[in-house]
Parts: sequence; C-alpha cells; structure tokens
Amino acid sequence: MSFLETARLVFREMSLADRDFVGSMLSDPEVMRHYPQEIVRAGAEPWIERQLGRYRRDGHGLWLVLDKVSGGAVGQVGLSMQDVNGVLEPEVGYLIHRPFWRRGLATEAATAVRDHAFTRLDKPRVVSLIRPANNPSQRVAKKLGMTVEGRADHRGLEHLVYAVSRGETRAAPP
Repeated sequence: MSFLETARLVFREMSLADRDFVGSMLSDPEVMRHYPQEIVRAGAEPWIERQLGRYRRDGHGLWLVLDKVSGGAVGQVGLSMQDVNGVLEPEVGYLIHRPFWRRGLATEAATAVRDHAFTRLDKPRVVSLIRPANNPSQRVAKKLGMTVEGRADHRGLEHLVYAVSRGETRAAPP
C-alpha cells in the first residue's frame, strides 16, 4: 500500500519480499562508497528488519521508492530517527540504486519526505547526515533548503549535519 506519491514516484513500506532489490542495491560498491562498508546480499534481510522495527516504533523509516509507470523499485528514501551529537533528530535519508542515478529522483523523493515530515508528521526540523566527500548527496540536501549546521560522528565516521526547519523553505509541489 502506498501512502506518499510524487509526479514520478510511489513510496511504500519495505517487506522481506524486497530482499533481492535491496540486496542488489546495498551490495553495489558505487552505491555504498560513502558508507562504512558495502553490505553483501545476505545483509538485506537485517536491513529490512531494521526498517520494519522503525515503522513499528516511530511510524516511519526508510521506504521503498517505486517508479510510478513501471512499478519497479528505484531506491529507498525516508525518515529515520538518528542520534546527532546526543540529540534524537529525524533524518531525511536517500539511497537511489545506480541504474537510476542522474534523473533527479533523489531530490524528488527527498523533497516529498521533507514535506511529509513537516506537514503530516509535524516535525519542526529535519536533518541529513552526509559524509564530507559525498558531493552528490550534499547537492540534494541544498536543494531541500538545508544548510550545514555542524559536524557529527555517526557510526564512527565524520558527517556534515545538514538541517532545515519548517518554515525556512517553501514546500515543493509533489
């Protein structure tokens, strides 16, 4: 069941039936080059289980993003709670599989999640934790109206903390 849509995308909760796509994406070295390590296909199930736990606990997590026309998965984008320098913050996270890069899908999906966080979930602000060398993700964050607010150690790696508060940016149309 989808609950969020854009002009080209549909979002839904992940399930264990999505193992093959998630495993393919997470085991791609280019997709995962800014993560501490790529995740072998067998790691897809625990990854999805973590999202299922977030859905139950927080009411949101990373969602599977599907192409509206083909119905095929293109990535995962969503909102997950992260510890940022000792403060629990809602993070807009986006990961698009490599065959679908350079089409504006990350920006389109992340904008929808930012707007969902502000309008439906009543979050006062959102962040994105981005590695300093990850220029493509930084460009997406800037398009969301986010600015660098500081740095944080996240899972043993330095990240820039991009943030935007509700009202600091106009919500983009879906």
